[in-house]
Amino acid sequence: MNNLIAFCGLNCETCEARIATINNDNQLRCQVADKWSKMNNTDQITPDTINCEGCRTGGVKFYYCSHLCPIRQCASQKGFSTCADCNKASTCQILSPIVSTNNDAKNNLGL
Repeated sequence: MNNLIAFCGLNCETCEARIATINNDNQLRCQVADKWSKMNNTDQITPDTINCEGCRTGGVKFYYCSHLCPIRQCASQKGFSTCADCNKASTCQILSPIVSTNNDAKNNLGL
């Protein structure tokens, strides 16, 4: 599977944080920080925190993804490349918030 498909099936290649990081685009970092701060009702997401090269690639990761994401933690602990490797993925309550609202993620995992 493409390394830019995250554990949850989201496509890191199209993620604005990754695009901002790869292009060193500080304006996009500001936009992403503002958007994600509003979406998550927090002031903890600042342009300085918008640095990520992809969930399953080497390199820098957005703090939430690397340290807090329960999907990434679960799949990593089980040694899975993605949630597609798990026989409980289609009924998983941890994965459900992503695949129930994002058909691309669901399709990327083959669910």
